[in-house]
Amino acid sequence: MSLPETMRALRVEKLAEAYAGCQVREIEVPQPGQGEILLKIRAGSLGFPDLLMTKGGYQHKPELPFTPGGDVSGEVAAVGTGVSGFDVGDRVVTGGLGGAFAEYGVYPADRARKIPDHLDHAEAAAVGSAYLTAYVSLVRRANIQLGEWLLVHGAAGGVGLAAVDLGKHLGARVIATASSDEKLEKIRQAYAPDAVINVNEGFRQQVKEMTGGGADVIYDPVGGDVFDESVRCIGFDGRLLVVGFASGRIPQIGVNMPLIKGFSVVGVRAGEYGRKFPEKGRENMEAVWKLVSEKAVRPHVHGIYSLNDWREAFGEMDQRRVVGRVIIDPSQ
Repeated sequence: MSLPETMRALRVEKLAEAYAGCQVREIEVPQPGQGEILLKIRAGSLGFPDLLMTKGGYQHKPELPFTPGGDVSGEVAAVGTGVSGFDVGDRVVTGGLGGAFAEYGVYPADRARKIPDHLDHAEAAAVGSAYLTAYVSLVRRANIQLGEWLLVHGAAGGVGLAAVDLGKHLGARVIATASSDEKLEKIRQAYAPDAVINVNEGFRQQVKEMTGGGADVIYDPVGGDVFDESVRCIGFDGRLLVVGFASGRIPQIGVNMPLIKGFSVVGVRAGEYGRKFPEKGRENMEAVWKLVSEKAVRPHVHGIYSLNDWREAFGEMDQRRVVGRVIIDPSQ
C-alpha cells in the first residue's frame, strides 16, 4: 500500500473556549516504529474528555499542538519492525489518549485487536473507553449483584448507555435517566431498561418508590445537582459511583451522609485502574471484548461525521443531543 506524505488532522493549537483553538491542518503522515502499526483511520470516537481537552479542562493535558480522539478503528496501512499477528489491510481497533481525528495514526501493536466480523468500524470504535468504564464501575468497583437496582445517570451518553447495556446483561434492574423524553425513548428502544426517568422533573422520590427505599448502585458521570439528589435516594449499603462531572460542577458531600445512610462513595477511573493494576487491566479489556464478540452487549452509534464536520459533531455532544457514541470518520 503506497502511503501519502501528508494527511489531514484536527489539531488543537491553543486552549480556548468554543473550540476556537481547533483547526483541520495538513501534517506529515507518521511512520510506525518498533512494535507499532500505522492505521488508516476509519472511525474515531468522540468522548466528553475530548471537549474538555480543547480548553485545558481535563486532567490529561497534552502538549500543544495535539490531535484529540481516543478510541479508534481502521485498517492496518503499515507495520513496524518486530510486529507479528497483523497484516496490511486487517481491520483493527485500539485506543490511546489522542490521535483518532486524523487520516492516519500510529499505535502500539500489543494494544490493538482485530475487529469482530459483526461490527463495522464505527461500532468497534464505540466500544473501548465506554464499555471499559462501565465494566470497571459495575464489576470491579461496585461488585454489582444479580437483581440489584442500578440507577444510571446520563444514560444517553456513551459511558452511560454502555452502563445500561452492561447492567442489563449482568442481571441488574436498571433505571435509566436522561434530560429529555426523546432520549429516553431511544434508550428504551435500544436496551429496554426496567424504568426510565426524566431528570428535569427530579428523580429522588421516583427512585425510592421504584426500588422500595433506594438504589443499590448509582452510576454518575454527571455530578452537580444530579449527585446531590442521588445522595438522597441511595439505599443502605449502596455504592455511589463517581464517574465524571459532565454537568460542569464538582459536588461536595458531608461525610455524615455516608455514615448515617451506610453507603460508599466510590471513585472510578477505568484507565488509571488498568495502569495501577496492569494484570487486572488486561483482564478488564479481555472481558469487555469477550462480551462484544459473543454479542452479549451492543455498542450504539449516535452518528458518523466527516472530519470537515468536526464542529457539528462536537456541538452535538456539547449541546447534550447525543444518544450513544459520536463518531468522526477522517476517511470521508
